[in-house]
Amino acid sequence: MNLNFTQLAAIQKAKEAVDRFRRNHPKFPIFLDAVSKNALKNGTLIEITVTTPDGTRYESNLKLNNEDMELVEMLTSLTKNI
Repeated sequence: MNLNFTQLAAIQKAKEAVDRFRRNHPKFPIFLDAVSKNALKNGTLIEITVTTPDGTRYESNLKLNNEDMELVEMLTSLTKNI
């Protein structure tokens, strides 16, 4: 796969953003690592809550199935190279 300069620059910019996020939120990558190693399996329930500064809450959940696990495995392998 050949990348042009614009694509390489975009990848570099994304990597810098990820690095900055990791510096700003050092415990979150540790949490994600623990979850990815120990909790992501068929039947796992993932619950997400987002609260805005004004107090509005958005909540959702999902139960992982075998097809979801295929996606998780693909994303895990991609992010190992970032």
